[in-house]
Amino acid sequence: MGEKTKKKRTVYQYSARNALCRGNWITRLSLVVFGLGCLVRGQIIKGCLFLLSEAAIIFYMVRTGFHNLSMLITLGELEQQKVWNEAKSVYEYVDGDRSLNILLYGIVTAAVLIAFVLIAVQSVKQAYKLQEKKEQGKHVPTFREDLGNLLNNNLHLTLLSFPVIGILAFTILPLIFMICMAFTNYSVEGNKLVLFDWVGLENFKRIVNFGGTLGQTFWAVLRWTLIWAVVATFTNYILGMLLALLINWKETRLKKMWRFFFVLTVAVPHFVTLLVIQQMLQPEGAVNVLLRNWGIIGASESLPFFTNTLWARVTVIIINVWVGVPYGLLQMTGILQNIPEEQYEAARIDGASSFVIFRKITLPYMLFVTTPYLITTFTGNVNNFNVIFLTSGGLPRALGSTAGDTDLLVTWLYKLTIDNKYYNVGAVIGIMTFLVLSVVSLLTFRLSASNRNEEEFR
Repeated sequence: MGEKTKKKRTVYQYSARNALCRGNWITRLSLVVFGLGCLVRGQIIKGCLFLLSEAAIIFYMVRTGFHNLSMLITLGELEQQKVWNEAKSVYEYVDGDRSLNILLYGIVTAAVLIAFVLIAVQSVKQAYKLQEKKEQGKHVPTFREDLGNLLNNNLHLTLLSFPVIGILAFTILPLIFMICMAFTNYSVEGNKLVLFDWVGLENFKRIVNFGGTLGQTFWAVLRWTLIWAVVATFTNYILGMLLALLINWKETRLKKMWRFFFVLTVAVPHFVTLLVIQQMLQPEGAVNVLLRNWGIIGASESLPFFTNTLWARVTVIIINVWVGVPYGLLQMTGILQNIPEEQYEAARIDGASSFVIFRKITLPYMLFVTTPYLITTFTGNVNNFNVIFLTSGGLPRALGSTAGDTDLLVTWLYKLTIDNKYYNVGAVIGIMTFLVLSVVSLLTFRLSASNRNEEEFR
């Protein structure tokens, strides 16, 4: 506890605020001339690295950065022009502004500015730290010693730096780019695929408007997505639990064989299974052909697996059970084997029946342990692209609609962007999906026993 308190005091002691308030003129000037404190106090290599980073960012900003930020205001105004070339006797096209590139470069430039501020803060903090060491007569570490420290005391920072940089570059920046796109009119409507403008909250208004076509589609798809996610999650969970209980039952023989059969279905790639099932359920697929041959349906009839709304929704839920229950089985099997046997023995001695033991011991324990698993499964089902897209394809779909009756938000988003080029609306759908998942996941976890009664099962 004392070591943690000491580290916290060190962090606050060498904060940027203390550096600017208590540091000398060299320390304060390090906020403007990066690395000055390091250079003056003997850390030449580190000081040069600070200075080079400052020079590189200033060069970038002067050369193109400030222009990129200025273009963010309008996202470009110059359209592609057609110019007559007298020498060649042809029209030549002069490229105009491209709003998508302007938005991307503007976001990258903003990220560079944030990096510039962070480096400035580190420069002044490092200068103040060296000032304190000099005043107290302590040893000023060399660059080699600092590198060695990154592999020893600060190894956690070294190991975390690469994943953090990757998340910032490949997750956070694209996410910001998508969010910004939601506030533009970047879509095929009005031919705004090359040059588009900021429209504020207009896209969000269209989405939540019950009276508009887009709004009606959104609420219908959202309703089905939530129904699908709840049903798909709990069918897999309950059936997986029942199968695990049945296989782990003392009277069940060949337990390893039964587990192997279910694990085998996990080994087969999902997309292969889904595509095979999709072909089997077609009007001329194996299922309908067999039913005709057996005389169950007429020679020209077919079961409407993907042509009737109710049939299609029930079908995709059953398909999801087929591919999802084995995962639930494996999860529940591991949890069942970790329940203390002493609790079961004590309950049997007290005369509890099998049902009471399940209700009082097994089920509460499993619900407590698997609540985070349920939340992640629910999230996965909301974004379950493969089961819907590779089987029903969102069908059936009304004429003129951009979404089918089995489309989820994620498959509708795909169709809006890839098929119909409504990129702005697709970005809004992505944001709304994130908000729905965040609210449901946080509320569920906060109200669950896993969060409120953590000490009960310790």
